[in-house]
Amino acid sequence: MLIMNFLTSYRTVFLVLGLMLFACSDPIDNDKVSDKPEGVRRTRDAVIDLDEIRELGKLKAIIDNSSTSYFIYKGQPMGFEYELLSRFAKHIEVDLEVELVDDLGLMIEELRYNNGDIIAANLTVTKERKEQIDYSNPILTTRQVLVQRQLQADDIQKGKLLIESPMELMDKKVYVQKASSFYNRLNNLSEEIGGDIEIQEVAGNLTVEQMIEKVAEGEIDYTVADEHVAKINQAYYRNINIKTALSLDQQVAWGVRKESPNLQIAINEWLEDFKKTVDFRVIYLKYYGNTKLFRNRVQNRLFTSKSGKLSDYDAIVKQKAEIVGWDWRLITSLIYQESKFNPQARSWVGAQGLMQLMPSTSAEYGLDSNATVAENIEAGVRYLNWIDKQFEEKVHDPYERQKFVIAAYNVGLGHVFDAIRLAESRNLNAEKWEGNVAEMLLKKSDPEFYQDSVVYYGYCRGREPYHYVKEIYNRYNDYLNITQSGDKLVSM
Repeated sequence: MLIMNFLTSYRTVFLVLGLMLFACSDPIDNDKVSDKPEGVRRTRDAVIDLDEIRELGKLKAIIDNSSTSYFIYKGQPMGFEYELLSRFAKHIEVDLEVELVDDLGLMIEELRYNNGDIIAANLTVTKERKEQIDYSNPILTTRQVLVQRQLQADDIQKGKLLIESPMELMDKKVYVQKASSFYNRLNNLSEEIGGDIEIQEVAGNLTVEQMIEKVAEGEIDYTVADEHVAKINQAYYRNINIKTALSLDQQVAWGVRKESPNLQIAINEWLEDFKKTVDFRVIYLKYYGNTKLFRNRVQNRLFTSKSGKLSDYDAIVKQKAEIVGWDWRLITSLIYQESKFNPQARSWVGAQGLMQLMPSTSAEYGLDSNATVAENIEAGVRYLNWIDKQFEEKVHDPYERQKFVIAAYNVGLGHVFDAIRLAESRNLNAEKWEGNVAEMLLKKSDPEFYQDSVVYYGYCRGREPYHYVKEIYNRYNDYLNITQSGDKLVSM
């Protein structure tokens, strides 16, 4: 069904002009663009506090992958910590970038080396950690509980009993991460009860939820979890018992560098107000209060942490991504941006399918109303490949060029080439997107810029493609995080 030959020059120009006229027809308010910093660099020895974070335009958060803190569900990044971080980043007017670190032992090191600005990983406040980092005011209050299996009939017949008191843990094996607060608590309990608890250290990248699963599956007998995490997981693992408390109430907070006092103050001031809002309550209930929602989410085939799937179309996207030579997860992020994975999606101007191809584009690639999902994806990827070739002489780095291509997919070639010429005329780097060509595209809603003699295609709602590219790359980084590819996060 697909026509594989290249577009003719006449029809290509017609198509591109049509896209540009659609994208840039109605005026809106101009965006104010701040100058990018020259001196601030995120090096190991740099002092990175609130002012530097604002100058860099990005808050980097160190977070863990769990069904409550941070995960991908139906292609969308979610989580209690993630949603709070997103709102705080918006409050201080910067973008959020997440670095996934599952090993608690490495989180503080990453923070101190400026590889992140905040640890947001259900982090318990402890005296030992306070020697290395500072904490925000508490976000939650919880206590540590023992996670064990409920007794079955054969257990009772064998005389097995539930652990109902810390005293009964003497000579029992309990599995926890060494870097966790649970490890320290079990050591203290051993002293308090006057006998040894056999503490079994587990790998740093094994999460609390994975340990709960091991208890539920009978692989181990005991682990320890914070009560609010244990309670919500009990909605999925019905055979666990979490009634035995092992600690008094403890505070859960965000960790910050001792060299970032202004960031700590900003977080505390924001938390003081935000925790009083309905929004905070809704977020809390969404992840820790609604057991049915939690169970449905974890059981869903598009809960990426368990299934490994971003969408129902992963196999097709992986295959078709070879046409343009891009990471399939970047194309998946673009598809989510366009259609939220709905193959029946149709815009008010007639764009349709997963990749929201305009009727003229669909026709160029031989698609009709009977086109399959695979054919729609292939046509969209071939269109990306064609756009990529138009930029080859202007932008030589293929990875940097992807950002130009994605912008043009949204707004049309002409306006991106205008932004390149504007960058050249103002001595910016016309082969770099962020802080250079992206800023010029954003400025194309300003008469000073769209009336410039180097601009051929006039006014453009530059804010739309500017944020379009940013959102696709932010989500792409989330996809890289959760699919655990080991790939380095993409700089924007």
